[in-house]
Amino acid sequence: MTQEAEGRVQVTRRGPVVELLLDNQRRRNALTFPMYEQLAAGCEVADEPGVRVVVLRGAGGRAFAAGTDIRHFADFPTDPGAAGEAGLAYERRVGRVLARLLALRAPLVGVVEGPAFGGGLALAAACDLLLATPDATFGAPIARTLGNCLPAPVVARLADRLGTARTMALLLTAESLDAATAHTAGFVHQLAAPAELTERLDALLERLVNQAPLTLAALKETERRLSSAAARVDTDDLLRRAYGSADFREGVTAFLDHRTPRWEGR
Repeated sequence: MTQEAEGRVQVTRRGPVVELLLDNQRRRNALTFPMYEQLAAGCEVADEPGVRVVVLRGAGGRAFAAGTDIRHFADFPTDPGAAGEAGLAYERRVGRVLARLLALRAPLVGVVEGPAFGGGLALAAACDLLLATPDATFGAPIARTLGNCLPAPVVARLADRLGTARTMALLLTAESLDAATAHTAGFVHQLAAPAELTERLDALLERLVNQAPLTLAALKETERRLSSAAARVDTDDLLRRAYGSADFREGVTAFLDHRTPRWEGR
């Protein structure tokens, strides 16, 4: 099976609720490039008339999303300039999906079980409310694993949700946040034991479905506009440098070889 054939985003509508299910369980729901496109397409269903709330979760109950499937990066060009452009194109591709999620009219509820790392963390941060189980973990350990970079809109969204100091500590140390810490920080709205997850989710969805939809849409759009200034900061030069570096090529190779990368700072 090719990496393009693996994984899918299942889109299901049940009355006023649309569920976007990330399904690539063999790889902890890591997102392939086609899955990103399917997620964007699912947003069209989520914006249909009558939809009051959208749920984003990972399949299988063991992972939300472990990031982007790293095998895609192995296909990047070896020439630094071309690799830098490929990395920039990738970040813009993901950025369009994140922007589409943020533009949803209905509230987006993320259900996090297990890891939400890398691109999974960015998806979790795009949610308006997060419901998480105690085994949920959040992080973007790129400084330890891949040696790439995050674009300004993702860093800005994380800073809005976690606070600037905690966001920088998370990224610079490449450590992860457990569910309890994320809840204390306000990143997670509710914690729920696995046995209680369905009941707690249904109660939250019922509450949102019965709120005034225009009010909720207006509140979401107000937040989006307030956050848009930071998201417009240009970091293309930083992305090109990181993705075009020898360190990034080493990080990808080391990740796929299951070894620790040897950083050289070039």
